[in-house]
Amino acid sequence: MSFDAIPVLDLSQARDPKSKCAFLDDLRRALLEVGFLYISHTGIAPRLIQDVVKQGRAFFDLPEEKKLEIQMKNKPSFLGYSTLGNEITANRIDYREQIDLSTPHPIPSPIVPLYHNLLSPNQWPDPSCLPEFRAVYEDYIQRMAIVSTEFTSLIAEAIGLSPTAFDRFFDGDQQHKLKIVKYPDLDELGVPEGQESQGVGPHKDSMLTSYLLQASHHKGLQAQNITGEWIECAPIEGTLVVAIGQGLEALTKGVCKSTTHRVLSPGRGQGPRFSIPFFQGVSYDATFESVDVPENIMELKRKVVERNGGGVSDSVEFTFEKGRWAHLGEATLWNRTKSHPDVGERWYPEILAKIREGESGTQN
Repeated sequence: MSFDAIPVLDLSQARDPKSKCAFLDDLRRALLEVGFLYISHTGIAPRLIQDVVKQGRAFFDLPEEKKLEIQMKNKPSFLGYSTLGNEITANRIDYREQIDLSTPHPIPSPIVPLYHNLLSPNQWPDPSCLPEFRAVYEDYIQRMAIVSTEFTSLIAEAIGLSPTAFDRFFDGDQQHKLKIVKYPDLDELGVPEGQESQGVGPHKDSMLTSYLLQASHHKGLQAQNITGEWIECAPIEGTLVVAIGQGLEALTKGVCKSTTHRVLSPGRGQGPRFSIPFFQGVSYDATFESVDVPENIMELKRKVVERNGGGVSDSVEFTFEKGRWAHLGEATLWNRTKSHPDVGERWYPEILAKIREGESGTQN
């Protein structure tokens, strides 16, 4: 039977030797059967969370010309501001406005692989307008890097591996990414009565794990179970929503499930929905190898698949198809170009042309 609710795990239990085994059992079930979960008691100070939400909302109140000063297409890094309706998921426009940030890196050398363009400095909003913004988000990204590393080690333990099993896939100065997202409601979008709008279309996150801070009271985030039913993932105070990425599914030979999810635009008169997802990075130079998951865990996964009817039914493309790419960075650059064609047109026209050629061939 497929899942009909999203599990909630208390991370403080993993830090207590008396309750850690029970925590790992619960985590294993969530990984094998759901691929989507809430975590509470993360160790991030409530005051920092409040500041992150406050500064994130304030960004969208800036005059349009100030936001456009740091527009994503200004740089080849896919970092910066994206205007409403400027990203594509599942071949449809996402009606969201956002800024992408990451762990800071210097401008890459011209002799490194092209995908190293993803490792670059951030484009920050004008400090005269938002003087606290940069410090708050640099602090949050740094602290979330620690949380995500801790949680990934717990994932390894939950599936019978050493806590350090995934360490070799990280750089010493590993890049992690973050988005601050605003989803306007249906009235603001001008959507006709009786219709819905795609905040972000059905997709699976890349890399290993992502951690979503739901920064307003709105519902709209939904995860898809094996039968195709969309399960609501409503905001719960004091939690982050963890999504297992396609990278982790690939590394664990399918044991850790990457779950399709989407966001619906808020209903009429509800005002905008805000969310702040943090994406744990993996080395762009990593190849598509896998870890040796113990046979007893593989057998548990086979039983889950059999119990649920033999497999997953969804149409989301699996990014990390073995044999298609030499390095993870190549797949990531391709997907970013596909999602942000305005950046592709300016900085990666050859990649964008191949993407469009492939899409045209699919339609014919």
